[in-house]
Amino acid sequence: MAPPLLTLKDVWLTFGGTPLLEGAELTVAGGDRICLVGRNGSGKSTLLKIAAGIVTPDRGERFAHPGASIRYLSQEADFTGFATAQAYVEAGLGPTDDPYQALYLLNELGLTGEEDPMHLSGGEARRVALARVLASRPDVLLLDEPTNHLDLPAIEWLEETLNQSRGAVVLVSHDRRFLENLSKTTVWLDRGRSRQLQSGFAAFEDWRDKVLEEEETERHKLDRKIVREDQWMHGGVTGRRKRNVRRVRELKEMRKEVRERRFVQGNVRLESAEGGLSGRLVAELTNVSKSYGGGAPVVADLSLRIMRGDRLGLVGPNGAGKTTILKLLTGEIEPDSGSVRLGVNLELVSLDQRRDELDPDWTVQDALTGGRGDQVVINGKARHVASYMKDFLFIPEQRLTPLRVLSGGERARLMLARALAKPSNVLVLDEPTNDLDLETLDLLQELISDYPGTVLLVSHDRDFLDRVVTSVLAPAGNGRWIEYAGGYSDMLSQKNAQAIVPQEKRPPSSAERSPSSTERDSREATDAKTARKLSFKEKHLLDTLPDIIAKLESEVQNLSGKLADNGFFARDRAGFDAVTLRLAHAQSALDEAETQWLELEERRAWVEAKS
Repeated sequence: MAPPLLTLKDVWLTFGGTPLLEGAELTVAGGDRICLVGRNGSGKSTLLKIAAGIVTPDRGERFAHPGASIRYLSQEADFTGFATAQAYVEAGLGPTDDPYQALYLLNELGLTGEEDPMHLSGGEARRVALARVLASRPDVLLLDEPTNHLDLPAIEWLEETLNQSRGAVVLVSHDRRFLENLSKTTVWLDRGRSRQLQSGFAAFEDWRDKVLEEEETERHKLDRKIVREDQWMHGGVTGRRKRNVRRVRELKEMRKEVRERRFVQGNVRLESAEGGLSGRLVAELTNVSKSYGGGAPVVADLSLRIMRGDRLGLVGPNGAGKTTILKLLTGEIEPDSGSVRLGVNLELVSLDQRRDELDPDWTVQDALTGGRGDQVVINGKARHVASYMKDFLFIPEQRLTPLRVLSGGERARLMLARALAKPSNVLVLDEPTNDLDLETLDLLQELISDYPGTVLLVSHDRDFLDRVVTSVLAPAGNGRWIEYAGGYSDMLSQKNAQAIVPQEKRPPSSAERSPSSTERDSREATDAKTARKLSFKEKHLLDTLPDIIAKLESEVQNLSGKLADNGFFARDRAGFDAVTLRLAHAQSALDEAETQWLELEERRAWVEAKS
């Protein structure tokens, strides 16, 4: 076994009243691949800072091998005093380090080194910070959320680089796939103490559940023993003149243990406020193109249809156009060419990864209630803000806490709480997994799976995409985008299947191959049907359907508004049932009219193109 390069032993640290760390330990030897896991606020980042020598614990030992080089990646880099990205990276090199390594890594990460550090995007800042800690090829790398703000190509590059590194790596990350691919040892920080599993993260969750089950069994045994001893105290002792001092003392100690026992922090309860039912068609892009400043298009000739209940994941490098497509699908921006059609009765709620809408001077209560009292309305039911906060692991005492002092994970949970309190039938989530702990990610996944509406998701978390989306939209170069059925792994499988077929053996496309007689007859029949000119009745219907659709949309909105009245059901049960039935008929008629208009419009456009 390799000698330790870095050791933390019996580390204690208290912020405020409750100890954050109570005897935590960590041992790092050459070549180790350790993932440090635990809930937000459990002290993972603090333990890394103690390991890096940045924070001094209240008590405990830190030993670093005198000849070992240790580099620490914080969640936020400080670029103050550096004119260029290259200057910042070179400042982290030691006297014997290769000076060319700084520029090499920056170029590998898609940067020139001449960038102004004070004007970098979140992803660019993360790449510069990574280049600095990697450039010296340290013996121990301490990485705090290294994948935050990175796109998928950068994450995969980082995985490969760390796998090839000879140094030891200690990781804190919410990215399951990243942890599974890199870790060989897991350290679980739980209620101030560290527990170690001699396996990677893939085995952690089953082990953790088993540990908690055993702990619950022991807790139950202790509670029963206290009951027995209590009965002895109030029964058997009264019949004796001399008390059994030892048993009395043991009972006091057991009660003290129960009082001081730190229970596992409660789970997040995620519940979304449901909006009215949207139309069957949510959004449709037809031959849409979009570019900025006369440059190359970020979206070129994209046709995409989103139906109610779809879960679409958008992936690709930063700057590829994911946010642009989201804005096109939600009607926030207009295309340069092509058409965008939005469905009816859409209630959109967006979660912005930058969290710009959070004013640092707000309190948590202000952020959740909009500064209006202390009530939050979820699905028509008023709840006290302190009760709603508990669902997202905030304690009631944090109601008046300014947002500026919240951690990244707490701000992420607060944004979720704000978004899910609003009625919606379309969720637009831009990097929702940033800074969330693994348990909250699990519950967010369940929420999306059970959500009755439509979800548009931008994420670089491969595991999360595999768990929640029904299709993936990925860039294919030159502004072109391709939709793949399934999750991220399904997309890779489909791409690999296409790539491994040699060009000369690859089946010709439908436009290239010679069709069989059956295929030809079927195609000719379809073409003949499509090519048939619209009849007078069909032309009239195509002209009048938009007005019919508009009236049905108005009726659906009016009926939905009536049903939104919280007291309607209690006042008039029969009227409520009648409006509900009318809404179902109107929605069905609207869906049918939309489908009919789309079919006629497609035929009209096809005939005009052929004529």
